[in-house]
Amino acid sequence: MFPDHMRRYVIWLVILLGMAAVAWFSQKDSKEGPAKAGSSVFAKVDRVVDGDTAKVWVDGKDEYVRYIGIDTPESVKPDAPVECFGEEAKAFNERQLVESPTVRLVFDREQRDRYGRLLAYVYSGSTLLQAELLRRGYATTLEVPPNTSRADQFGRLEDEARQAGRGLWSAC
Repeated sequence: MFPDHMRRYVIWLVILLGMAAVAWFSQKDSKEGPAKAGSSVFAKVDRVVDGDTAKVWVDGKDEYVRYIGIDTPESVKPDAPVECFGEEAKAFNERQLVESPTVRLVFDREQRDRYGRLLAYVYSGSTLLQAELLRRGYATTLEVPPNTSRADQFGRLEDEARQAGRGLWSAC
C-alpha cells in the first residue's frame, strides 16, 4: 500500500504527535502553584514587600506571595504616594515574619493571580496574618472570587476593627 519510506515517515509522525500530546496534557495549569487547592506548603521568607505581599523561597524557587482576602494601604507602588497606614501595615508584617521566618502557605481554589504571584493564606506559627492585619486595622477585606473561603471571617474582623477605631479606621 505505502512504500517503505512513507510507512516509516507516518510511524515517526504518529510517535511525535503522541509525545506532543503527552507533553501538552501533562503541563500544569498556569493558575496552579506548588500545591493543590486546600493544601499547604512551608516557605522561607526572603523579604516583606508590603503589608500584603512577601517574597518567599518555596519548592526550590523564589516566589512572591499575595495574601488572599485582604488589601493593605500601598507603601511601595511605583509612581504612587505612600497611603495612610501603608508603612504601619508593612512594619507589622515585617515584625511577624522576622519572629517566624518560616511560614505556612495555605491555598484556596485559585493559586496564582494575573501577575503570576502565589495566592495564599499565610500563617506565621499559629497566627493567620490576614486575620491579625484585619483585627488591628492595618487592612481591609478584598474578595476576589473564587478565593473567598474566609470572606465571612475576614468581614467580621474588619467590622470589629472599624467599630473599635483601630489602625487605619481611626487615622485615615
